[in-house]
Amino acid sequence: MNFIGQSLALSASGFSDAVLALNTKAPEVWSVLAVETRGSGFLADRRPKILFERHYFSRLTKGQFDASHPDISSPVQGGYGLGGSHQYDRLSAALALNEEAALRSASWGLAQIMGDNFALAGFGNVHDMVQAMVSAEDAHLAAFTKFLQSKKLDRALIIHDWTTFARGYNGANFAENHYDTQLQGFFAKYSTGPLPDLDVRAAQVYLTFRGFDPHGIDGLIGPSTRSAIIQFQQSVQLPATGLPDAATLTKLIPS
Repeated sequence: MNFIGQSLALSASGFSDAVLALNTKAPEVWSVLAVETRGSGFLADRRPKILFERHYFSRLTKGQFDASHPDISSPVQGGYGLGGSHQYDRLSAALALNEEAALRSASWGLAQIMGDNFALAGFGNVHDMVQAMVSAEDAHLAAFTKFLQSKKLDRALIIHDWTTFARGYNGANFAENHYDTQLQGFFAKYSTGPLPDLDVRAAQVYLTFRGFDPHGIDGLIGPSTRSAIIQFQQSVQLPATGLPDAATLTKLIPS
């Protein structure tokens, strides 16, 4: 399967639509996204970020492959190995065994929504969900919004009930990952400090796709991001301003 699509970064309209739909504010949404992906919803090769969950695959295939493929099918959670492209290696192995179950056994994109939750995220089937995930982070955030509403977690987000939100979003073992305290920490950070600038963040995402390293995707323009922008601008004969102006973003957007 081809997991590379438009790979568009989060837009101002996509973000504001989510905030309005959830009846909350920007720091709350950024806090969840920071815990889930700490950067972009895409890998540098433009595929959506995923995490393959072997216990989902085991359940969805009724343990058929537990003995023969314990690394990707087991009733016991874990065994992830490295992140990034390695998760696609695991997904690929599962796809060869059962495509539907494999896609439903990975969490996808900026908010890491499980494929198994495609209906709660507003999709008719998991294939439609995956196609949305390869297209744009706006679709990632729209799925996140629908999922929260379906699970009635939007209220917990609004009132900053991080324990209830963490249990509903991350599962019963949320405390092992300190999910609730991470949310609280990021909320404190975003409530008092600068929020990500979406133009800067988009530039960072697209620079990463093109091999210019901004040393992180945080929506803040520091020396590394300026340097990467200047290198890109020089490579396409644009004025070397070091800023994500309209002309630079137009050139950066994947074709």
